[in-house]
Amino acid sequence: MKPHSATMALPKIDQRRAVDEVYERLREAILTKQVFPGQRLNVDEISRQLGVSLTPVRSALELLAADGLVEVRPRSGTFVAILKASDVEETMDVRCALECLAAEKAVERLSDQDIATARDLLKVLSKPIYNEEDRQEHEDANSQLHLILIHAGGNRRLAEIYEKLHAHLTIARVHRTSTDWSRRTTQEQVEHDEIVAAMERRDAKALVDALRQHILRAKESLVRSIEGSA
Repeated sequence: MKPHSATMALPKIDQRRAVDEVYERLREAILTKQVFPGQRLNVDEISRQLGVSLTPVRSALELLAADGLVEVRPRSGTFVAILKASDVEETMDVRCALECLAAEKAVERLSDQDIATARDLLKVLSKPIYNEEDRQEHEDANSQLHLILIHAGGNRRLAEIYEKLHAHLTIARVHRTSTDWSRRTTQEQVEHDEIVAAMERRDAKALVDALRQHILRAKESLVRSIEGSA
């Protein structure tokens, strides 16, 4: 009698899931300043800390390099990206175009809850900044306000591109040398008030104009700061 032959239905191990997890952990570490621009990333150390093999770490670093968040230098290693002033200028110009496009689409789609959330965020953005915790709260609220328009625009591809740009700008802010938060937040508050007022009126032209003025002013400020750190 021949031995019974059966095929086991074993699910494949999803290697991609490990890569995604390592990618998200490293991306978060970069964006939350656990590692800094120009810092070398040790593949062996990352592998040991995360409890994974070298393969998903290397694959995740390749994805981060494609995003522009890390830089692979032949015979030197992998480093957190350092953005030049010209990089920031280009990124902010693209951001401006994307946000203005999203705003045109979002005006008729904004819900009452979107407007209420925007109003709540204005309260956070009006608070004075005394320390690093205050600064982080301010930047988080600022990002959330802009993301209301991005998501309300309803364009998934635009939102994906915007998210990558946002990561680049977060790195750029790590370089920021200016500490004059009082002057800058006073100007931002006026601009944010105009943006939210236009959202409430569902006024597409006023919203786009306010956004463009706000983003281009922020670009000039950030570029000057990056140049000052060079």
